[in-house]
Amino acid sequence: MPTLSFRPAAGRRFWPATAALAVLILTLSLFSSGAPTARAAFDPAGMDIWVDSSMGPVKSRVFRAADGNTSRVVYALDGMRAREDLSGWEIDTDIAREFTKWNINVVMPVGGRSSFYTDWNAPSNFLGVPPGSGSGNGSSSGSASGSGGLQVLSDGPGKSTRYTWETFLTRELPAALRDRLGFATQRNGVFGLSMGGSAALTLAAQYPGQFSFAGSYSGYLNISAPGMREAIRVAMIDAGGYNVDAMAAPWDPKWLRIDPFVGAPSLVANNTRLWVAAASGLPAATDGPSISTVNGMGLEALALANTRAFQIRMATLGAGNVHYDFPAYGIHAWNNWADQALRMLPDLSANIG
Repeated sequence: MPTLSFRPAAGRRFWPATAALAVLILTLSLFSSGAPTARAAFDPAGMDIWVDSSMGPVKSRVFRAADGNTSRVVYALDGMRAREDLSGWEIDTDIAREFTKWNINVVMPVGGRSSFYTDWNAPSNFLGVPPGSGSGNGSSSGSASGSGGLQVLSDGPGKSTRYTWETFLTRELPAALRDRLGFATQRNGVFGLSMGGSAALTLAAQYPGQFSFAGSYSGYLNISAPGMREAIRVAMIDAGGYNVDAMAAPWDPKWLRIDPFVGAPSLVANNTRLWVAAASGLPAATDGPSISTVNGMGLEALALANTRAFQIRMATLGAGNVHYDFPAYGIHAWNNWADQALRMLPDLSANIG
């Protein structure tokens, strides 16, 4: 893996090589084979909460704080391959058990594959062709499976309906949790991996009353940088056959609104506590020799480049509200994100509720 260099420049002119890096890494990674096998799966301690939304009924999994409080709440956001049955956080990690021991209520929204947890402009389709039949669940991993391109004409969430995840996470779900469980709707936390990490910082920038804490692991935090739209286009096709133009056209100002790099001044002004992490892309001892490891190395390298750009941006704003964590080893995989969540836990606990 070549060494990445980070050379800031004035204004929005960041790294001339970003476009080539983004497209090369994602193209090579996304069209390779299989994602890691899930290791934890269904946790009987969680409860299903179904909430009516403009997308139809949406399930979330809720894990109650050990002391029964209703004031300390965190939302855990999934990656681009989010499934429709369980969150990857439940399938591939045991973090809910640890968080609840710290008297934190954990909310895991289920679904949202390739959505970036934002409100899309239209249902996903290609060339106006209506969605066909059956998309399947795919993989919950943030790594690539290489099979999603076969689903470009399938139906499913975000295709037969328009994604409105921002509305769901900031209005419909918090209201339902308040009314049914008494959960607080202010000073919540939100964190996520990859796509979910990008969304966590964006939501915190836009809704400071709701979110006093946000965490990003391996997030794409400079998505309006040169090359990133094209890279996301490829990624969305691979992760379920979605068309990024349905989310936002290339000229749509929404690209700026959902970019944490652009939203950095709001995060500083709001004094939102942030935990921002990306690993080196070098495999850890638990990452065996496989094509999935190679994929994860490339994807993490791109996330690291984006995260370093965000770090430089925040430094220029004099930010003192961020903890950065750059492990020497770790790839774009669940073992990395589970470890990161546990390292973040004390900081999260001190800044919500």
